Amino acid sequence: MHEILSSTQNPKIKNVLKLQEKSSERRKQNLIVFEGNRELGLALDAGFKIKTLFVCQEVWGDERIEGVSQRDIFYISKEVFDKIAYREGSDGLIIIAEPQYHSLETLKLPKNPFLIILEAVEKPGNLGAILRTADAAQVDAVIVCDPRTDIYNPNAIRSSVGCVFTTQIVASTSDEVLEWLKARGIVSYAAALTATEFYHETDMAKPCAIVMGTEATGLTDKWLNGADKQIKIPMRGKIDSLNVSTSTAILAFEAMRQRGF
Repeated sequence: MHEILSSTQNPKIKNVLKLQEKSSERRKQNLIVFEGNRELGLALDAGFKIKTLFVCQEVWGDERIEGVSQRDIFYISKEVFDKIAYREGSDGLIIIAEPQYHSLETLKLPKNPFLIILEAVEKPGNLGAILRTADAAQVDAVIVCDPRTDIYNPNAIRSSVGCVFTTQIVASTSDEVLEWLKARGIVSYAAALTATEFYHETDMAKPCAIVMGTEATGLTDKWLNGADKQIKIPMRGKIDSLNVSTSTAILAFEAMRQRGF
């Protein structure tokens, strides 16, 4: 029989809640928290170091978990699990791991890269959805400029369905990224309502990046003026814009189409 943690006042359980709720705590401890067997598998495949795995056997069952040391596994009661589970329909696993951080200089890119650049992304759900798109469209990296949310926010991990672990992600400043793109000959396409060229008329088969702004205000002048070209998506309805994750998906899959699925 395994010892089962059954109190929500247990220090380990209280720390899970702190990591979920406070980005400052995640930075301080250099830890992230997420849940789910699929996410665990993707994190292990990507070389993330698992520090602690909490298992609720009433939900998970007795199936053996591979890739995690037994000394790092703790069993918890259903009551405790319900307290710390972050999403409905979770499968009984909650994981604490060390994050991985890339820089512009450590990115591993092919000769003909395709990148997604996000300026000042502020909604974790949008970031996660875009990471899911990036995985599906085989985007080489996602660069977040001047971020307003933690890239390992639990909501971002959840909405990415684990694709936060499958995609190279960099947080940087707009100035650094603009300089880096130009030094490497990567063409930048800024998505803007004021553009005169439609996205499908643009050559995305060469080394390039699409640059997306916030839903509320779009891109700043730094990117509108600094990017090589502005492009737009045709809008035929009364609303003049789409959700940023939807717009990103349209542009990313056009690049994928041009590059030959």
